[in-house]
Amino acid sequence: QVQLVESGGGLVQAGGSLRLSCAVSGRTFSSAATGWFRQAPGKEREFVAALSKDGITQGYADSVKGRFTIYRDNAKNTLYLQMTNVKPEDAAVYYCAATYYGGSSIYFSTSGGYDYWGQGTQVTVSS
Repeated sequence: QVQLVESGGGLVQAGGSLRLSCAVSGRTFSSAATGWFRQAPGKEREFVAALSKDGITQGYADSVKGRFTIYRDNAKNTLYLQMTNVKPEDAAVYYCAATYYGGSSIYFSTSGGYDYWGQGTQVTVSS
């Protein structure tokens, strides 16, 4: 059974930085396409960033482009989201997701593209 466990959330000042982690177990991590989504109170879950299986092709929501970076460490079976210049509107519960479907250079920007999800980690931004 594939399990994803996020960590690294917390309180950050606007303009600050935070790094989220997602530990993946249960199946070969390097074979997974992965992504980050977020959900703020009263809003639908939205795409943040995604990374292809080969770790080369990346995709970002316009709202985070240039500020967030998604990357992975296959040796540690861990996916990361480096958040910089954090804004109040970035406050949300962040979820990591994985799928073993699709080609090596493909990433998915919709939640339906993923089969496995973490439980989420809260990011709070103080202004």
